[in-house]
Amino acid sequence: MADTDQTRCAWATTDAMIQYHDDEWGVPSRDDRHLFEMLVLEGAQAGLSWSTILNKREGYRALFAGFDIDKVARFTEKDIERIVLDARIVRNRAKIASAVLNARAVQQIQQEHGSFAAFVWSFVDGKTIDTPRDAENPTPASTPESDALSKALKQYGCKFVGTTICYAFMQATGMVNDHAADCLSRARSKTKRRSAAKSSH
Repeated sequence: MADTDQTRCAWATTDAMIQYHDDEWGVPSRDDRHLFEMLVLEGAQAGLSWSTILNKREGYRALFAGFDIDKVARFTEKDIERIVLDARIVRNRAKIASAVLNARAVQQIQQEHGSFAAFVWSFVDGKTIDTPRDAENPTPASTPESDALSKALKQYGCKFVGTTICYAFMQATGMVNDHAADCLSRARSKTKRRSAAKSSH
């Protein structure tokens, strides 16, 4: 079905961005592996465009063991040095090292809260904050909920989890639905769901 006459959020301009917008962005996710992936990718984006990260996503998946939390948590300094040399991702050592650190923090969160999903979704009381965006209701850079999530993640030792990054993470994983009021995906994102994945701790 052609969507050429329908409206999308203004940032969805390239084929890759349109596919991500239509199929994933804003869809509620309670899959720990996917949530960890988005935490890593949103942190990697800091100072860059999302399209840059999206174009390197398969590289990230290859180098970070498909975002298997337990496998990434076992990465060593040698693994980090190997990844830094690989042009398939953004070669920022601090961001790469933070992914390993964050995997270990997520393991601790899983042990204490049952799942990473249960933890992050608790900051929105377990349900999507739905705010149609338009000129009178523009998208914020952060919210009290992202402030709280950022603070909590930092307490577990996470890096690259400032409130702006956390808000982008919340948008990406459907904790908030920030599709434009007239966006074709606004209602669609409510009907798509990522089921909770069983995570080994």
